[in-house]
Amino acid sequence: MVRVTGPGRAPLFDVEGATVPAEDVPTPPRLLPMWDSTLLAHAVPGRVVPEEYRPLVVRRNGDMLPCLLVGGQVAGVWRAIDGGLELTAFRKLGTAAWRGLTDEAEKLSTLLADRDPAVYRRYGHWWDKGIPGAETTRVRA
Repeated sequence: MVRVTGPGRAPLFDVEGATVPAEDVPTPPRLLPMWDSTLLAHAVPGRVVPEEYRPLVVRRNGDMLPCLLVGGQVAGVWRAIDGGLELTAFRKLGTAAWRGLTDEAEKLSTLLADRDPAVYRRYGHWWDKGIPGAETTRVRA
């Protein structure tokens, strides 16, 4: 573990020998699971979860839905379905973002292929009530 200086001279910690990408390198799209620490442990409100999406992502009981991360911010949600994943964006996403999310979803679908998606069916009512989205796509394993 090494200590580096972050924004405003704040101390940050990293893995020794890790490389830091240049600031102009785009953040790759990611699929984050429910209750991921990236979503829960950020110090600046709105930095990872834009305020307008917070009611769509954080449920009244405190549960955090699995999220699509584009450009380092939540852009939608995802869920396991029979035979793959369903991705729902809260806004229109570009081709590169969808390509990155689809690549991630294909890898995750392969990992989850032998698992029963029924484990998460208890959360299905969140989607059944309707999640406003610009786009929804299904990715099969």
